[in-house]
Amino acid sequence: MPETTAKTPVASAGETAPAKPAERSALEGLRREIDRLLDDFGPFGWRLPSARSLFGVETPRPAGAWQVAPAIDLVEKADAYEISAELPGLDEKDVDIRLANGTLTIRGEKKEEKEEKRKDYYLSERRYGSFQRSFRLPDGVDADRIEAGFARGVLTVKLPKTKEAQQSEKKIDITAA
Repeated sequence: MPETTAKTPVASAGETAPAKPAERSALEGLRREIDRLLDDFGPFGWRLPSARSLFGVETPRPAGAWQVAPAIDLVEKADAYEISAELPGLDEKDVDIRLANGTLTIRGEKKEEKEEKRKDYYLSERRYGSFQRSFRLPDGVDADRIEAGFARGVLTVKLPKTKEAQQSEKKIDITAA
């Protein structure tokens, strides 16, 4: 029995009309804007309004650029709670820690100025950034013994537990059903 084949017309690449320059420009602009939005979605990627270029051209940020909020770890130990904050490029004088109404607030500000004068150009850059994080203290923290230390760009705040809070933990035995 003879097989019948049907031929389907196929459009060749030469038959499509090239995009007009105005359409291409609009699409490229849309693509750049979507890429910028997706880049901002990473951890701490939300940009400050001042980080955006006036001329619509993004300047690449160096790997060590200041982020909006620092990375913070909260750990509960047997005798204390511990807060660690990564604050690269800051000194202890740039950080302020306050306790008010059972809330611990950590604030910091970074100011960076760079000036470079050469024979054929002059470069002046200023970067400013600040952050604030607040934590409600859990019951059982001895507020009078809170300590903070700063070493190699890491802030460590120790919140010691009261004796009552340390002794209030009780082991519960589990029985088989």
